[in-house]
Amino acid sequence: MTKRGFFVSFEGGDGCGKTTQMRLLVERLKGMGLDVLETAEPGGTPIGRQIRKILLDSANQELSARAELLLYFACRAQNVDEWIRPALETGRVVVSDRFTDSTLAYQGEGRGLTAGLVRELHGIACQEVLPDLTIYLDIDYKAGLARARARNAEREAAALADETRMDEQAEEFHARVRQGYLALAAAEPGRIRTIDAGQSVAAVAAAIWSEVAPHV
Repeated sequence: MTKRGFFVSFEGGDGCGKTTQMRLLVERLKGMGLDVLETAEPGGTPIGRQIRKILLDSANQELSARAELLLYFACRAQNVDEWIRPALETGRVVVSDRFTDSTLAYQGEGRGLTAGLVRELHGIACQEVLPDLTIYLDIDYKAGLARARARNAEREAAALADETRMDEQAEEFHARVRQGYLALAAAEPGRIRTIDAGQSVAAVAAAIWSEVAPHV
């Protein structure tokens, strides 16, 4: 490990299996005795989780694209300042479920707000903090949505929190998001490693480990 620590982010469309794969990686890293900070976007910090409720509540369909963008970065700025930067400065491994690549794909490409605007706000909110390695789990957007909506139905049946607003966007939106991710991965192949999320859980986990292992 370097003195600074190491920052890994997980990216992908809804239903790609990020949560499962991130949990498996964190368990493996902790099993090796590494000090790991596990976080998520939107969310992470207590303040961030309050912002998350606004962003993902399906009742908030009137939330404008620009307001959505600013809320994501408000959440991320708090996460960077309160948790991520201090963890990296003390040599910890940071593993995050989403970071600015999500905003580039969802708000930049999906909402049409442009990459330039997203990157400008990233500079304000996150300054120099970027993942050292990004795991992009690629899946056909229709297959991912089917998984996500099945998960949401289970959560609804169990009376869990309603966080379905992004999943409920039109299929055309999710198609643009995937194209945004693919373009990002093509532009930054050294940092963003693309993995086929249509494989078995074990196969995906093995592919992820092959990317992470050289760094830890």
